[in-house]
Amino acid sequence: MALKSLSVVLLALATVSQINAFPQYGSLGGLEARQEEEATRGSTSTSGPRSRVPPPPPAPPRFTGAKLVDDRDHPWRPLRNGDIRGPCPGLNTLASHGYLPRDGVASPSDIIKAVQEGFNMETQTARFATYSAHILEGNLVTDLLSIGGKTSRTGPNPPPPATVAGISNHGSFEGDASLTRIDAFFGNHVAFNQPLFDQFVDFSNRFGNGFYNYTVGGELRFHRIQQSIETNPQFRIRGFRHFTAYAEAAFTANLFVDGRKTGADAHQLDMDSARSFFRDMRFPRGFFRPSSPTAGEGADIIFAAHPTQPGTNVGAVNNFVVDTSMGGLTDPCTFYVQFVNTTVRALYPNPTGVLRRNLIINLGFLYDSFAPPDCPQVFPYGQN
Repeated sequence: MALKSLSVVLLALATVSQINAFPQYGSLGGLEARQEEEATRGSTSTSGPRSRVPPPPPAPPRFTGAKLVDDRDHPWRPLRNGDIRGPCPGLNTLASHGYLPRDGVASPSDIIKAVQEGFNMETQTARFATYSAHILEGNLVTDLLSIGGKTSRTGPNPPPPATVAGISNHGSFEGDASLTRIDAFFGNHVAFNQPLFDQFVDFSNRFGNGFYNYTVGGELRFHRIQQSIETNPQFRIRGFRHFTAYAEAAFTANLFVDGRKTGADAHQLDMDSARSFFRDMRFPRGFFRPSSPTAGEGADIIFAAHPTQPGTNVGAVNNFVVDTSMGGLTDPCTFYVQFVNTTVRALYPNPTGVLRRNLIINLGFLYDSFAPPDCPQVFPYGQN
């Protein structure tokens, strides 16, 4: 039953029809999409970014085949003073190559375009991941999100309890049992961790003949969960983190493998390339993105190796209790409803004005990108 539900989720993410227009949000006097985005993007003044009407999500790219992305127009550059990076090696790499603003602060549209262009991520998957993160930890008024920690560059803070703390904020988009980052309970959960990468290499040698693939992902994902259960009294893998834990394990074998590899070599990540992404935040030299748009392929294989339900350690290590109240990978409708009515409402209990308007718009984008089967849209703040 769990695998059947998981297959439905992945199919929905990978094949849902492309939504290129959102007429319910209107237009700006008939402007073309790019002009409309520029008109609504807002400007930066001495007082910081201004409020902005969120533009419709970028359309899918016209060309979706393999192509060189480590190119002359996107050279890797080392971090400058003040540049922000976070726990996601893919976003870090895109920023270091200029597909995203190199300072690490971007709009949702910037991020969706970048992950499609740099990694050929399937459009609906790109939108779902981006709007989820933005609603949780972005500045909804200025339409800006930090790919790392909190920064004033995203604009003034909304009223608490909203945090606008960026993707690095523990317990929202980022979570426990990362493949190459330690749990927040133990310290810096954002920085690359060499001992965990050594473990990544060890599992790749033991189960993948020196390569990371879906088989390795199934073993390593389960092992990291067990490590956290045994050592982290505050370990959680509920709701959204249940999604991202399995997605990151699959994306590693999908997005970080050169798109010219086919047949038995497809989805086989070598360790030099893995080190380049995870540690150096850099495309391997001459890297080609995947040859077709990629969603969560392989997540079902990784989950099936050692199915783990959502849950949390309760007060102590080795005290893991299954908790499906927030949904998860195998229960997408419960996840969606709880995400909106519980998680988002807790952050924004009484939004007004521009904040309320932009919440409604972003929640609409989120639902249109995900739309769990037989799961009606919910409207915690109304529809307009």
